[in-house]
Amino acid sequence: MTRILFVCHGNICRSPMAEYIMKDLVRKAHLEHEFHIESAATSTEEIGNPVYPPARRMLAGHGISCKGHAAKQATGGDYQRFDLIVCMDRWNLRNLSHIMPHDPEGKIHLLMDFTSRPGTEVADPWYTGNFSSTWDDCLEGCQALLLRFGHGNG
Repeated sequence: MTRILFVCHGNICRSPMAEYIMKDLVRKAHLEHEFHIESAATSTEEIGNPVYPPARRMLAGHGISCKGHAAKQATGGDYQRFDLIVCMDRWNLRNLSHIMPHDPEGKIHLLMDFTSRPGTEVADPWYTGNFSSTWDDCLEGCQALLLRFGHGNG
């Protein structure tokens, strides 16, 4: 089983979009038994809050529910609980380094590093307002993760 934690600043836009997109792709591929997927924040600002309404609407527009999501902060213990810790941008990587100061197993990555656009950051729609672009990046990254780590024939 591949355990993936998606991480962004507040866990209300990008990381939950990636979480629920990945869960949807995994479900459609009938590979639920191969993945455990969660998301978390590097900050405490939004703890307990649901997915930000424009992000929730973007997911719903693609038939994906994020009902029940409550933002949470990543912890040092998550390093042992997850096989991959996938950040949306370099700022997230920097902030995560205060929570997980060491990465001896090479688990921490940028989402887009799994695509044909390594080093690219998922734009923060909190600032850009462009949730469609964020959707596209998250979908591309999650599809690449599924191709790389999905072992079923679904």
